[in-house]
Amino acid sequence: ITYRLYTGEPDLPHIISLIASELSEPYVIYTFRYFLTQWPHLSFLAYTPESPTPIGVIVCKQSFHESSTRGYIAMLSVDKRYRKRGIGDTLVKISMEAMKLDGVEEISLETEHDNAPALSLYESLGFIREKRLYRFYLNGKDAFRL
Repeated sequence: ITYRLYTGEPDLPHIISLIASELSEPYVIYTFRYFLTQWPHLSFLAYTPESPTPIGVIVCKQSFHESSTRGYIAMLSVDKRYRKRGIGDTLVKISMEAMKLDGVEEISLETEHDNAPALSLYESLGFIREKRLYRFYLNGKDAFRL
């Protein structure tokens, strides 16, 4: 598996396709462009040697919050056929390192309350459940903020 930084608009259709096929939340193109045009250095893609299409993606941002710089993991998706191989773990670690280099002191995210694999991944990386957000997603599901 190889990992690379988001490089621009040609990556966008692949990112949209992967996110739409794997995440329950429907995002419009403007949401992707919001993150990818402002923080392209915090988004990464994973590839296999056999395919020009990414099999994993992470999209992040950072912002000033109160007295510190906060990172945010907006989207993480790995193609179902490639899960349980450490790809999501590596994408999160790469993005966390990029955020640290930018001075981020804290990172947050949300995930569905019943997404056990995602919760396990994030908790193994040191994230803690901060708050339950009721009916957070458009599908009516609750989320945990980590």
